[in-house]
Amino acid sequence: MSTRAFVQRHPLTTYFGIAFLISWGSGLVMLAAKFVQEGSTHSPDALLLFPILVVGVGLTGTILTGLAGGSRGLGDLFARIRRWQVGAVWYAVALLIPPGLIMIVLLTLHTLASSEFVPNFFLLGILFGLFPGFFEEIGWMGWAFPQMQSKHSTLTASITLGVLWWLWHMPVVDSLGAASPHGAYWFPFFLAFGAVLTAMRVLIAWVYANTQSLLLTQLMHASSTGSLVILSPSHLSPAQETLWYAVYAGALWLAVAIVTGIYGKRLV
Repeated sequence: MSTRAFVQRHPLTTYFGIAFLISWGSGLVMLAAKFVQEGSTHSPDALLLFPILVVGVGLTGTILTGLAGGSRGLGDLFARIRRWQVGAVWYAVALLIPPGLIMIVLLTLHTLASSEFVPNFFLLGILFGLFPGFFEEIGWMGWAFPQMQSKHSTLTASITLGVLWWLWHMPVVDSLGAASPHGAYWFPFFLAFGAVLTAMRVLIAWVYANTQSLLLTQLMHASSTGSLVILSPSHLSPAQETLWYAVYAGALWLAVAIVTGIYGKRLV
């Protein structure tokens, strides 16, 4: 069986196999380096691995699109990236939902729980959103999601993709957030982080289902990641950071419930 035929028959197995090989393989390298005899090498920080993970996802999506669909498939991929004429409302949805909900959550916790939850304003954080937003969505929504949507409802496909997106982050998750490493709160933070990602993936799929614009998914991903970096309080304990991520996840899932109630399982 040729490579093209294999990819066409097993598009999701191929994609996620490569994506997780890059992600978890890099994680194993990172862990192995920590056990190298002292003085022989420095253990790589997980954040140094993150660009490899991000670019790997984008390149995998692009390469598989070319293998399976040839020039026509690549043309369709880039056309969806260039699809920018979708109406101002969808731009507002993509760009404003993440920072809007984060601000509401943090200001509420600041009022009801602790003054430590005051939002930060690290504006350069938007750069941390643009890079993964652009590259990752080529793989997640450019390649994987259409394959999943052809077999399941948009809601089911987006939740499944969200869970896989969350697990893909596992090797680097303890380096994310201002309170890292999270110590005894690693697992609760991991769960809260996963709930955030899965809900956000449903909202990204909602935008995509109504616009067919990869550009909008890239912008919403960039807004989500960038807003977390820009607005996350800088002096929280791991317990406090886990709390606000959990509350933010609840706010996102409330948004998902509203969207699903209005649009149905197809999200259109």
